[in-house]
Amino acid sequence: MSFLFWYFPLINLVAFSIIGIDKQLAVKQIWRISERNLLFTSILGGTIGSGLAMLFFRHKTSKESFLLRFYGIVLIQILILFVLFYSGVIEY
Repeated sequence: MSFLFWYFPLINLVAFSIIGIDKQLAVKQIWRISERNLLFTSILGGTIGSGLAMLFFRHKTSKESFLLRFYGIVLIQILILFVLFYSGVIEY
């Protein structure tokens, strides 16, 4: 099977999980996972997992600076997919 077949579900599961863990840590008011690491999983392909976790756990949904960077990552990934699709690298 393809590497990407396993990679994307796994990275999205990791992204979902670490946002859930960060929410639990925030509630307990103890050491937190840095926003840099949360966003890094999105950059690696976990934007769907991160987005779903933000909605599910109601975490980071009101922090404008985080949302701006997150949606920037989403926009860049959409543009990359658009270019790859229309250049013929990705086929439908």
